[in-house]
Amino acid sequence: MEYKTPEQKRKFYDSYSWRKLSSEIKDRDNNECQECKRLGFVTIDTNEYSEQAKRKKIQLVVHHIKELEDHPEFAYESNNLETLCVDCHNRIHGREFKRNENKWEDDEKW
Repeated sequence: MEYKTPEQKRKFYDSYSWRKLSSEIKDRDNNECQECKRLGFVTIDTNEYSEQAKRKKIQLVVHHIKELEDHPEFAYESNNLETLCVDCHNRIHGREFKRNENKWEDDEKW
């Protein structure tokens, strides 16, 4: 199977098999970000609800260590999967977002 197009990837990530496996991987990893853990932090899913999206906020995702697009043969291999927080996952994929600058940061605090 190939996972090159956005449609192919969406079909994979929406599948029952993937949702079941990703839940098992999160359980295996104690619902903790494994990258944060390697850096000495603990990041867990807080089950926050997003009013804007009308669903639970996604805080943890299951990451393919060897990318799905390049290594489809490892798509369902549990030793190629790990739980990551959204921030670490974005950083690993080079999707870092600039935070809004705080223009009051250097102001006098009282």
